[in-house]
Amino acid sequence: MNLTQEDWVSQFEADENAVILDVRTEAEFNEGIIANAINIDIHLGQGFISEVEALDKTKNYYVYCRSGMRSAKACEIMNELGFENAYNLVGGILDWDGEVVAP
Repeated sequence: MNLTQEDWVSQFEADENAVILDVRTEAEFNEGIIANAINIDIHLGQGFISEVEALDKTKNYYVYCRSGMRSAKACEIMNELGFENAYNLVGGILDWDGEVVAP
């Protein structure tokens, strides 16, 4: 599901079962992240699927990338793998006006 930054943040902050997932490359991740994000690079292909399948499907995932394209694809993949709640940050970290921290 695509959410605007405002909705993504307000929903995330009210969600006690939330996990933030950054699907960018490790190099991009190391340049700065949304606080507490975990990194699984969607470009890993089958490796991405394997790592995602190991995640807790009862959690709610707030997914972002650089511009919102890779994270939209990641949410689709997650839905196919049985994750009910994967939320894409529209505009990605490029449009993010919140805090960016070092990983």
